[in-house]
Amino acid sequence: MHNTPHACIGVAYFGIFHEYINYHRPCAFPKIITDKKGKQRKIYPQENYMTPFEKFKSIPNCEQFLKPHVTLEQLEQIANRYSDNEIAKLVQKERNLLFN
Repeated sequence: MHNTPHACIGVAYFGIFHEYINYHRPCAFPKIITDKKGKQRKIYPQENYMTPFEKFKSIPNCEQFLKPHVTLEQLEQIANRYSDNEIAKLVQKERNLLFN
C-alpha cells in the first residue's frame, strides 16, 4: 500500500469507521406519505431511526441477501463487539491520528 494521505484515510475508513457507520451510527430512514392529491412527501418517524444493520435485519428473510460465507450471527458478533460509547472513542482516536 502506498504511504499517501489518501491511502491512510482509506485504511482508517474501512477499519473502525466502517464498523461505526454500519453498526452503531443511527440513520433516518424515510416513510413516504401520499396526500389526497397524489403528492408524495417524506417523513422521518422516530421508529425509523436505526443503524444500517438494524434496517437490514428488519427486511423479511434478510439472510437471503448475505454472501454465502457470511451469517447473520457473524454480523451480530461484529455489532456487539463494542458498545456505542466504546466505538465512538475509537473513532475519535482514529480521527485524531489521521488529522493531527
